[in-house]
Amino acid sequence: MAVTAAACAVVLAAALPSSAINSYNATPAPERTEVGALVATWDADNDPATPDRVDWVCSGTMIDKDTFLTAAHCTTDWPENVKFYVSLDQDVQSGLDRAAAQHPGDPAAVARAVGVQGTAHNHPEYPGPAADTHDISVIQLSAAQVGARWSFTPASLPKAGALDAAGAQGLKDTSFLVAGYGTEESRRGPGGHTHPGGGVRMKAPVTFDALNNAWIRLAMTAPQGNGGACYGDSGGPNFAVLGGKRTLVSTTITGDSPCYATNVTYRLDTPGAREFLSPFTRLP
Repeated sequence: MAVTAAACAVVLAAALPSSAINSYNATPAPERTEVGALVATWDADNDPATPDRVDWVCSGTMIDKDTFLTAAHCTTDWPENVKFYVSLDQDVQSGLDRAAAQHPGDPAAVARAVGVQGTAHNHPEYPGPAADTHDISVIQLSAAQVGARWSFTPASLPKAGALDAAGAQGLKDTSFLVAGYGTEESRRGPGGHTHPGGGVRMKAPVTFDALNNAWIRLAMTAPQGNGGACYGDSGGPNFAVLGGKRTLVSTTITGDSPCYATNVTYRLDTPGAREFLSPFTRLP
């Protein structure tokens, strides 16, 4: 299994043309305006006084007017001067490219051109054991600043135990959708396997595979009509239609390294996830 890591997203998004999610059975998602990209500025030359890098690094979702939900592995293990921004633009990579041309040598100005700065709050017990890694984080933002730039309806979170209540058979009959800004599935080229694309908000259907105490696994296999998540989709949403309502039930965390088979996602209806989220947003 390979974590859909921020570092991979940075390298791939900077080097390859924009696309996202798995290319098979995926389509652009301009209507999913609550889904955004996590952008970071950080130091890479041992001079922490000023940042010298900027890029989108993960995906996530607005769950109220000032709270962006993502994964804790997206917001940890950074240099001390890292700053996080959230962008709800459909094509973040193109926005970064334009801003870089307008503000050469000024990563902070580039980040401000595409996003709104916020403060990260990671689960205090991350990284936890494999049964529950507590891989969940939020970015607290200014509601006024976000509202001045984008119009969106925050995602609806699930009720406590909603996935357990549906049961395995009910979940097999449930419509799931994954969204994010990540790269495409592995492709073989002259330099070996690469994951092209990234930086554009996309969506793809997925189907239920398995349910655990902290995790829901979603199938991404193309023959079943599925698409799926890949590198850079970490923290991004997995929606399910529960009771006729599109609900954000889990966040993308990991999967198979070529991005062909399974999206392993962190449940949001569990006591642990709800306890972490409750100080930041109202829960159903």
